[in-house]
Amino acid sequence: MESEAIIQIKNIHKHFGKVHALRGIDLNVSRGEVVLIIGPSGSGKSTLLRCINRLEEFDQGSIVVDGIPLDSAENINAVRTEVGMVFQQFNLFPHLTVLNNLTLAQRIIRKREKAEAEQIGMELLRKVGIPEKADCYPLQLSGGQQQRVAIARALAMNPKIMLFDEPTSALDPEMIQEVLDVMLALAKEGMTMVVVSHEMGFARAAADRAILMDGGQIIEQAPPNILFTNPKHERTKAFLSKVLS
Repeated sequence: MESEAIIQIKNIHKHFGKVHALRGIDLNVSRGEVVLIIGPSGSGKSTLLRCINRLEEFDQGSIVVDGIPLDSAENINAVRTEVGMVFQQFNLFPHLTVLNNLTLAQRIIRKREKAEAEQIGMELLRKVGIPEKADCYPLQLSGGQQQRVAIARALAMNPKIMLFDEPTSALDPEMIQEVLDVMLALAKEGMTMVVVSHEMGFARAAADRAILMDGGQIIEQAPPNILFTNPKHERTKAFLSKVLS
């Protein structure tokens, strides 16, 4: 893994009214690194993730993604083309087929011809294990299948970084593993990933680093096997005792 930081976050603060959601976050993510962020509800995990591609404005500090500072509309758009994001909800267009969901942004943003976009779309559907669903509509798919389509759609833009915001939390338990398997394969291919999730099995299998957030701050960070088995901070111990029990 290269040590070069592809994401550089310095002193990020974010307020929602009187709520100080992020309190001076400093975090670097290396190229090819898989970082898992855990923490209680309201700890700032998703807010931090959304700041990385400026879906959320921040009030103070700086974020640089692959050498591009998030300080202008032009730069923000440039970063967004390099960063794929997968949400809890699948956000697929219900009136478009699976394949058309995968080709729309390719054609508009990447300016690809229809045939090329469809070829890439089909390759990615094979990658996530559901090529036979190309002509289906999202509502004809299970939740796990819809989330795999959402991942394929993000990958169709050739992102350098993938952000996952609790990608399995809306899924039935038996569908979670099929999504985690796709994410695990991405990690093994060297994709830079920042994942907000409490899937500890995925963390152990794929993450290079696990981070506990609470109260808008990073409390502790370490490789998962160290953080989960020998946490230093009392807040980390208390949180993990509930999650790992």
